[in-house]
Amino acid sequence: MTLELTFTTRDIANIRFAISPLGEVVASVRVVKNPAAHPLLRPWAEQVRRRLADVDWRLLSDLVPVPTISIAGFTCTPPATSIPDLELELATMRAAADRVRTDLDDAGTPRTKRVEALYADPGKGLERLAQEVENYWAAAIAPYWPRIRSLLEGEILYRAKLLAEGGAQRMLTDLDPSVTWHDGTLRVEHRYVSGTRSLRGLGLLLVPCVFVWPRVLSVTTPPYQPTVRYSPRGIGTLWESRGLEPPRALAAVLGRTRARLLAELDQPASTRDLALRVGLSEPGVNQHLTALRDAGLCTAHRTGRYILYARTTTAEALLGGGRLDETSSPGPGSGTRPAG
Repeated sequence: MTLELTFTTRDIANIRFAISPLGEVVASVRVVKNPAAHPLLRPWAEQVRRRLADVDWRLLSDLVPVPTISIAGFTCTPPATSIPDLELELATMRAAADRVRTDLDDAGTPRTKRVEALYADPGKGLERLAQEVENYWAAAIAPYWPRIRSLLEGEILYRAKLLAEGGAQRMLTDLDPSVTWHDGTLRVEHRYVSGTRSLRGLGLLLVPCVFVWPRVLSVTTPPYQPTVRYSPRGIGTLWESRGLEPPRALAAVLGRTRARLLAELDQPASTRDLALRVGLSEPGVNQHLTALRDAGLCTAHRTGRYILYARTTTAEALLGGGRLDETSSPGPGSGTRPAG
């Protein structure tokens, strides 16, 4: 099946990009619930499932059924700004109470008791959903966000380069194996939806999203901004170890122990894990991590009984990992309407 998005001159002029923390949350739920269908993302899923056992995310889970045919639009409204934070996107969600019942009816979301309660009282239900998203984010996404955001920003820069070199046609042709561009029409190979949709002069919002892999998600239903969420290049390298030996120059500035701790944080880790790896006491590791936090090089995220430390974007750049290899991920990437 093929979904065709037709462009006018005005639509081409209004093409833009955005990053969506909330979109990553919603798409990642599919991965946690069915990691076998997302082999490139399984290392992440295996790490977070244990921590999510301490988090109540049942309503969020109900709203993202697997297999995913359609997701209610209010759960991840297309972002209005290029780089919104999660707080801004949740504010938009909370303000969408008037859309809840229509979106649930359109999406055909299974009516569990929790979804029925949301349908009956959208305002109260959205408050619960927003709280679940915040808790899920803290446990599953926030510790990895600097690395994910770096990949997403690199993808947008790459697309901007293609746009400068060959215009919209060059940029859109290379978007995803399931997406093709010809004579003013973007065609998306789709598993469940077919037909032709006008962009209504609003243009197209392109949102690179790690956790949609290996599909492409599309939003074409008014009143939402027409949107395509696709997989950024380089997902295959996202969870790879970056190497545990810090650069000598960095060790000379920070000291070998602190530089080594930063290098060990190629994946989020607890104080105890780090102490075992580097052969220090837990109080000693805590002291060094406090100094690294004060310098803006690592962050701490409490998830239930766990406190996980993660490198910041600044630390990633200092360790030479600020930009991932621009390698294509195999297979087609999947919005509110999954393709592929």
